[in-house]
Parts: sequence; structure tokens; C-alpha cells
Amino acid sequence: MDTRQLKTLLAIETHRTFAQAADVVGLTPSAVSQQIQSLEQELNTAIFDRSSRPPKLTPQGLQVIEMAKDILQREDDVKAALRGDQMAGTLMVGSVRTSALNLLPRVIVQMRRQFPALKTNLRVSLSSPLIADVASGRLDAAVVAEHLGIPNALRWSPFLREPLWIIAPKGTESTDPIRLLNTRPYVRFRSPVPLANLIDTELSRLGVVTQDVAEIDTIGSIVTCVRQGLGISVVPHVALDEDGADIVRLPFGSPQVTRQIGLVERTVSPRGEVIARMHEALADQCGEHGVRR
Repeated sequence: MDTRQLKTLLAIETHRTFAQAADVVGLTPSAVSQQIQSLEQELNTAIFDRSSRPPKLTPQGLQVIEMAKDILQREDDVKAALRGDQMAGTLMVGSVRTSALNLLPRVIVQMRRQFPALKTNLRVSLSSPLIADVASGRLDAAVVAEHLGIPNALRWSPFLREPLWIIAPKGTESTDPIRLLNTRPYVRFRSPVPLANLIDTELSRLGVVTQDVAEIDTIGSIVTCVRQGLGISVVPHVALDEDGADIVRLPFGSPQVTRQIGLVERTVSPRGEVIARMHEALADQCGEHGVRR
């Protein structure tokens, strides 16, 4: 299998037509077609359905696309390793849909400036598939909250340990957290993630019966609703602006509840050095709540 064929295949996926891909890879359209036909013969499968115009990827073709991305990434990594350059190649990173996702793009941009030869590819998903992809090697690392289902072959290293806050609209006068939670309209975080379970468990432990007015699955939207006066809620520290002038905040839980977010990676990883640099940069972005290795 020729990696030039795989690069051509990815160019077709990106640019949608053989003709546009030909311009990108510097070949004629007929040469592109010959490369794909040769690849199909080698794999004994149809990658494209040519009955439509432009040709569309078949289900088998989608699998070949994933294989091509994996092979080309590994090629980049091996070349970087042979050069002795640990800060080159492509770093495949995943992240859960968390308010801490705000930190990751900043760190990726920072590392891109520091290490121009390093490429990054970010995938956003849920914790379980991300952890499975790290274990299988499809991802080098992933940002996930503290999780019980970490296999022994993986290592989870927290970079953020942050408090949770009860937040209320500006002008709220009550300083009694329990009374506030029992009496004010409550915007509930409803999502299949550890944070939602952590909040609900502490509410139950405190004996609180909330007056729910909304169920929302993103923390950013919850903060917006509270700012607009819809009700009160509970959110992690990283979701709040630095000044917080337009929101009243009170500690949530007794003692105040915290949650952790970290990087999961394979215990033996060829990208260990670059992942360590990313962990350090993420911890720096978290300020006083950052956790160093």
C-alpha cells in the first residue's frame, strides 16, 4: 500500500471531487483515478460509489478513510521519532464537552507557536469512547473528568482541581446556601457526565429539594440563564468570568465540593514528552486551581 494513494484519498474526501483533489496533490484527474482504482484492487473493495456524480464514499470507503488517517499519522510520528524530534508529527487529542474545553484550544494554539512542526487534531466526544480510543491508539490523549472506568494500561493525570459554586442573579441577597437551593427557581444541569452526577449527589446529601424551572445540558447556557434571572444553579469555577460582577456566588457543599479534570494517556506512549508539555500548559492555564504532575 502506497502512502501517496492514501494522501490522495484524503484529498478527495476533503475537496469532494477527483478534479479538485488532483490540483491539491499535483496530479492529473486520470492519475488520481488510477491511484484510487489501484487501492481498491489491493483492498478488494469499492471505496467510491461511482453511480453518483461526484462519486460518494461507500461504507467500506469510510473505513478506509479512517485507516488512511491512522497510517499517515503513524508515518509522521515515526519520522519525527527517527529525527529525534519529540515535538513534531501529529498529536491526536480528544476532549469531553466540558467548560474546561475552553482551555484546550488556547493550549493547542500556544503549543503550535512553540513547536511549529507539531500538528494537532482535536476530537470532541463523551468520556467512554474517548477513553476507548486512547486505549486503542486512535487518540494519543484525551481530556476527561475523574472517571472510574480507566483501564490499567492507561494513566489519568489531573491538571485542574476546582471548586463548585452556587450561582445566583446579581442582587440576590440570601447568604444561606441551603435556603437558597430550597426556595429559589433552580436550573438543573442534566447530562450523562460525572459533573451532573456529582452535583445531584451532593444536593441529595444536603437534603435539598430544588424548585426546577429548567433542565439544560451545557454549563455555558446555564450561566447565561442565571445571568438573565431565570433561576439559580451550580457550576464549576472554570465556567465563570474572572470578575463575576454580574453573578452572586456561594460555596456549594459542606465542605465545598470540588471536581477534577485531567489528561488520560497510555502508560507507555511514544508521545509522552509532548503530552507532558500539554499537561503543564493546561495546569498553567488553570491558575490557582492547576495541578502539576
